[in-house]
Amino acid sequence: MVADYAKVTPQRVPGLLDLHRMAVVMISETAREDASVLVLGAGGGLELHSFATARPNWSFVGVDPSQAMLDLAANIVKDAGSRVELLRGDINDAPDGPFDGATCLLTLHFLTQAERLHVLRGLRKRLRPGAPLIIAHHCRPKIGQAHDWLTRSATFAAGENADVTIAARSAMGMMQKLMLLSEKDEEMLMRKAGFTAPAMFYAGLSFRGWVAYAPEH
Repeated sequence: MVADYAKVTPQRVPGLLDLHRMAVVMISETAREDASVLVLGAGGGLELHSFATARPNWSFVGVDPSQAMLDLAANIVKDAGSRVELLRGDINDAPDGPFDGATCLLTLHFLTQAERLHVLRGLRKRLRPGAPLIIAHHCRPKIGQAHDWLTRSATFAAGENADVTIAARSAMGMMQKLMLLSEKDEEMLMRKAGFTAPAMFYAGLSFRGWVAYAPEH
């Protein structure tokens, strides 16, 4: 799974590279020219590579609990040199910052609400006033059944030769493993963690993405 991550993940997440580009756009709105960005759940290195390529003056700290995934990230971002620091751990192991922006992509849906709130609060404390946080992950749909949307995501991931029956079984497994929150609950948690103005900017089948901001004061 680790070996195939860089190849298969863009096939599984609709518009993943554009999601990275949108994150850069929104962080750039408030960031300094030499911005420092925290990437939580950085294993695999895909977003780090996108960000570092798009903004050669920025520096990054990538944090992930999996050493195998960090090793993969290190290889993918090797051209960025010292601009990327990789740390094994979770939000508690991340530097204090303050950072000019942060991302947590394809990660929070693995956490319970309590765990997610802890992570979001940790991210908020590490951001400069007014700095953005970008998150994206599977979400419980506002309209329709979660299993139906997860099946569509699994079918999309499987490509042209997808078997919908197999995709439906995969969706059932995802429902058992993932903590799917409603759009309303997602935004409630961000506000509870201290973020302001949460706004959805990305939707792809069962995936949703938001931007929210550390308070100015």
